Amino acid sequence: MTKVLYPGSFDPLHNGHMGIITTASNLFDEVVIAAMYNPQKPAPLFDGPERVEMISEAVEHLGNVSVMSFYALVVQLAADMEADLIVKGLRGVDDFESEMQMAQMNKAVTGIETVFFPATSADSYIASKYIRDIARFGGEVSHMMPEPVARRLAEKLS
Repeated sequence: MTKVLYPGSFDPLHNGHMGIITTASNLFDEVVIAAMYNPQKPAPLFDGPERVEMISEAVEHLGNVSVMSFYALVVQLAADMEADLIVKGLRGVDDFESEMQMAQMNKAVTGIETVFFPATSADSYIASKYIRDIARFGGEVSHMMPEPVARRLAEKLS
């Protein structure tokens, strides 16, 4: 049985993330989505429990996916939960460069491999930071995310 960890800030979860989650769900026995607090990013729009709730709603149709929040090193969480692999999504070359370095560091620290899944062409431009910015100024972004997330985003910013 293969268990994978898909970490990210998911603030908010969008269709690009959902594509990676769906692919991982189809390929692996168990997928754990870990919504993390990233100290390298500005204060999150949604707190940890809010992100866990809305991600859980968005993936409830996928029977082998669970959601949690955490505030720790990804590799430590992966080791603690005995994950076989870490899953990461790639939108382009910039993502690849930073994610590859992180994957190599994670492997050096714990021995856990990282697998990369490319975003679909239709979703490769989507980034949570752009969704937050556009939504704050009243722009329409609901088509870029699952309905439960779009609803919560509208409520948060109303």
